[in-house]
Amino acid sequence: MSDYSPDISIFLRCLYSGGAERVLLNLARGFVQQGLKVDMVLAASSGSLLKQLPSEIRLIDLKAESKIGILPRLVEYLRAENPSSMLAALHYPCEIALLAKRIARVSTKIVVSEHNHLSLEAKRIPQLSVRLTPLAARLLYPWADGIVSVSQGVKEDLVKVTNLPKKRIDLIYNPVITPELFVKAREKVNNPWFQPEEPPVILAVGRLHQQKDYPTLLRAFVRVRQVRRCRLVILGEGPEKDNLNNLINELGIQKDVRMLGFVDNPYAYMMSSKVFVLSSAWEGFGNVIAEALAVGTPVVSTNCKSGPAEILKNGKYGELIPVADTKAMAEAILKVLSGEIKQIDTDWLNQFKLQHCTKKYLEVLGKQ
Repeated sequence: MSDYSPDISIFLRCLYSGGAERVLLNLARGFVQQGLKVDMVLAASSGSLLKQLPSEIRLIDLKAESKIGILPRLVEYLRAENPSSMLAALHYPCEIALLAKRIARVSTKIVVSEHNHLSLEAKRIPQLSVRLTPLAARLLYPWADGIVSVSQGVKEDLVKVTNLPKKRIDLIYNPVITPELFVKAREKVNNPWFQPEEPPVILAVGRLHQQKDYPTLLRAFVRVRQVRRCRLVILGEGPEKDNLNNLINELGIQKDVRMLGFVDNPYAYMMSSKVFVLSSAWEGFGNVIAEALAVGTPVVSTNCKSGPAEILKNGKYGELIPVADTKAMAEAILKVLSGEIKQIDTDWLNQFKLQHCTKKYLEVLGKQ
């Protein structure tokens, strides 16, 4: 056994630029700030967020070349390091962590964090491993020492999927509002579209994936542009890039739309935009909504399951529209661009701050 013996290990596939990965990276920082020893355990040491991992956090690369290879490597790690607690997120790290503890026969407390609406995702994505996720959760989540859901909607769905009692699942919103966010938001955007004299920019941030339903946003933008001059910027990378580029050309809006890929600092873009739009068909939480509110950018979001309505207090703090409704989205965007902006109670945002959420996670992990 190592002399190091981490207080908390965080287990993920990798550190790609997804919302859940950003959340776990924030939590890792929060745990370190509490004086705890933290390991970031990755199935493979890859992803654009790797360079943001603080030096105080020990990186453990399992170097697993396949999903099957992850389990024995994690068993080996648990036996060698015997962390006091392990927090796992996404699939199948959650299930693998639970299996690994059983095989390793260690005392490590395993907490799984559910970041998505499992039943909806299983219906919408044809990939077999995704379709089997609800079954895997039903079979293995009862073994967990703690279960966290990132929204009330995700919790209700998880109760139905797993048949676990509600009291077994803790609701903790994502810690997306950090001191660093405000520092980054004040940085200048090095892009001519964001100059003061330019037309207003509508911004979307998220993976180029069918979950985000960018086609609805692009078609809504066509309607908005017919009424007033504006531009659309999308930040993110993903498998739908070519399809979206084809749709942009088909709609004839290529001069006013830019897909800029992954950027290290999306918060500066948020603060420099006139309206932030989330067009998703489904979500677990909707990190970018809370981030946009924090920097003072008005939000238009689909009322998808789950998270946006909870963050926006059922429309009190932003515009909520039906999923896949091009007309309603265009009208909501135009409403904001015309100056109809809802004021936010800053106390409402406290529940999405790192310090608040870190404390709640530490309670579940047995560190408080």
